[in-house]
Amino acid sequence: MVHSIELVFDVKTETTIRRIWAELAAAGIPSQAPASRPHVTLAVAQRIDPRVDAELATVVERLPMSCILGATLIFGRSHGVLARLVVPSVELLELHARVHRACAPHLLPGPMPNVLPGRWTGHVTLARRVGPAQLGRAQRIAAGSDITGEFIGLRRWDGNARTEYRI
Repeated sequence: MVHSIELVFDVKTETTIRRIWAELAAAGIPSQAPASRPHVTLAVAQRIDPRVDAELATVVERLPMSCILGATLIFGRSHGVLARLVVPSVELLELHARVHRACAPHLLPGPMPNVLPGRWTGHVTLARRVGPAQLGRAQRIAAGSDITGEFIGLRRWDGNARTEYRI
């Protein structure tokens, strides 16, 4: 399992995402509900040393930060991950880069390449293992107008223990 550093949403935005998860689940599409909390992953490694929390305290001072969830995305091939894009503002990209600078010495053995600054696609996952036959319906459920909200917090997620640590 992996460890990660993640942005979390305000209550209104989290509720909107959970509603989409519930609609996907009701349609028989393997959504994230109820096993997870809506979030945007900023850094991922096999292990993240808990001492990173102190390094990230200055990043938290930049929150809350407004965000926009835009178009739907599909990652993968035959059974993909359905997500909504986090529209990349300059402020968000700067925050992402600051997180990586602070985390670098604490990511063991190192960061996963797909979340490095310049390679990262900020998104919130809506469903996993979406097969080709479900894709059209899943996109109709997940698509819609932009969702405006705020990032209000940062957490360190320990995937092994399935434990959240608020920063």
